[in-house]
Amino acid sequence: MNQIKNSFSKIFGLLKDAWEYGDSATKLSFFVLGLGNIARKQIVKGLIFLAMEIGFIFYMAMFGVAALSHFDDLGTKVPHREINAAGTAYINVPGDNSMLMLLAAAVAIMVIIFFVVVWYNNIKCAYQALLDYQMGRKLMNFKEELADYFDKKLHFTMLMLPVLSILVFNILPIFYMILIAFTNFDQSHQPPGHVFDWVGLKNFAAMMNFNGKIGRTFWPILEWTFIWAIFATFMNYIFGMLLAIIINRKGTKFKAFWRTCFVITIAIPQFVSLLLMGHMLSDGGPMNGTLLSLGLINKPILFLSSKMAARITIIVVNLWVGMPYTMLVTTGILQNIPSDLYESARVDGANANTIFWKITLPYMLFVTTPKLITDFVGNINNFNVIFFLSNGGPMTPEYYQSGYTDLLVTWLYKLTVNSKDYCFASVIGIFVFVISATVSLITYRNTASYKDEEGFS
Repeated sequence: MNQIKNSFSKIFGLLKDAWEYGDSATKLSFFVLGLGNIARKQIVKGLIFLAMEIGFIFYMAMFGVAALSHFDDLGTKVPHREINAAGTAYINVPGDNSMLMLLAAAVAIMVIIFFVVVWYNNIKCAYQALLDYQMGRKLMNFKEELADYFDKKLHFTMLMLPVLSILVFNILPIFYMILIAFTNFDQSHQPPGHVFDWVGLKNFAAMMNFNGKIGRTFWPILEWTFIWAIFATFMNYIFGMLLAIIINRKGTKFKAFWRTCFVITIAIPQFVSLLLMGHMLSDGGPMNGTLLSLGLINKPILFLSSKMAARITIIVVNLWVGMPYTMLVTTGILQNIPSDLYESARVDGANANTIFWKITLPYMLFVTTPKLITDFVGNINNFNVIFFLSNGGPMTPEYYQSGYTDLLVTWLYKLTVNSKDYCFASVIGIFVFVISATVSLITYRNTASYKDEEGFS
């Protein structure tokens, strides 16, 4: 929070100094971009800023103003038929497309924000050019500045394309999704046949309502999502680490063979393994068929058709799929634990159990805590295991468009694909983001890896 406050103070401080202490060209740069640089003979740089301003004005005049004018109502006209001007025939009149109107408005807002950033940098460059001129420092021309961006400022040049891609393909869709959460864009308001409108916090209130159809589904799924993420993360971590320790023991033979056996699950595409396991564990699948034919059971085991059995099955199958990843990561870390720590512990009379709890586990946690946090957040959004193994089932009428093993992310998918309740899906997306970001930041900032980056002690 303090960093954000300091950043804003720095920005407003520079704008204030540029306006109070800048010359006429610098002050005019507040209104006509690039004049401050043009006045200091940085012609090309100034013209680039000016071209950006002209392009912004053109966009706003041709598209932006019209897009923002519909931001308050998102359209009102629905498709209908009316008589033509001659009164001889009916013609089809298309209605407003609320989805495209909202997208156009979102793009216009992003363009405005981008222009504000350009505007600020224009003033910053103009004021810096003035200070350099007053101090008698030589100002770089465009050729020298361009060469600088491939030398000292190469990191800016390399990051430019990724940042632009993130803005277009990540930030804009996320912003659009957030806006949809405040509308009634659901199965009853599908453009272009119907328009949708703003409803404020109504969707969030419906999600929080324990007695509503959405709330009755949201809270149990949220609870199961956390239970799943905790078990899936820590069971994979603990068993993967134990497996690595067992394989790396001095007395273990054929180490490469055992590693290969477990790594095979990584080599096979995950969706193939999960679909196969889902078929094998179905009520009439090979697993139940084999057990019945051997007389070990009298009726099929409902691996994926019973609420509790399905949840346990999913956790166990995920352990089989995910444990080898932890095994590989921890294998490398185990081999880098200083041997003198173990030697000192043995000299002091520590047994294998004490060495594990006092040396191996603390060292592993110190190194792998960031990965552990990443795995936990990844399991909150683990779409593959749930969708391909159980498809969220067994389904139940108690939940809206969901089953007992659905996570928030798979329920979001069903709301968009099956029932077209995009507004509720957007609300879920916001909740998932808030939960993931909060857990990640709070947990990581309280770990030894963050507080003591120098090393394990």
